[in-house]
Amino acid sequence: MAKLIALYKHPEDKAAFDEHYFNVHAPITEKIPGLKEMKVTKFTGTPMGDGSPYYLMCEMVYDSMDDLKSGLRSEEGKASGKDLMKFAGKLVTLMIGEDE
Repeated sequence: MAKLIALYKHPEDKAAFDEHYFNVHAPITEKIPGLKEMKVTKFTGTPMGDGSPYYLMCEMVYDSMDDLKSGLRSEEGKASGKDLMKFAGKLVTLMIGEDE
């Protein structure tokens, strides 16, 4: 399994972020070929009781690293990336990993 993980810092306007993320960005991303699962987590805090530096995380799961790379190169993958940079480019950190 390969994953693309997106970590989002807290947006200034959470309602506007959520509106765009869940009604525009997520539906674009869900169309990426090879994407097996997309899990979204909103953070509520840390075990130490502090506020999390991150607002939201999205894990996009693929069967293999080749599937992940092909998906990102697809038209749908490019559309998702373009939208991401437009609405959350300064908020997002992207990471790629593989299950052990």
